[in-house]
Amino acid sequence: MLAGAEAVLGKSPIRSPAVKRTTMKNFLEALVAVLAGNAIYFLLMPHLPAVARHALFKEDWGLLVDFSICTVIFAAVKYARRHEG
Repeated sequence: MLAGAEAVLGKSPIRSPAVKRTTMKNFLEALVAVLAGNAIYFLLMPHLPAVARHALFKEDWGLLVDFSICTVIFAAVKYARRHEG
């Protein structure tokens, strides 16, 4: 059944504790990756070439560099925790 249809019919979707735990785990892993990745990027930014530095409110190569660092950290966290649970 569609997610919106359950609300219309008065049924609430039942989430198991395992689903909630997995969702929270994914959120925390992503949060760690973004915070650590941004910290690393902003520490490296003065040493990067001008083209790789992010300017506020612009889409530029610095944004891609920052995203790449965060993605690598997220993948490393996922890989390190692959056997948990």
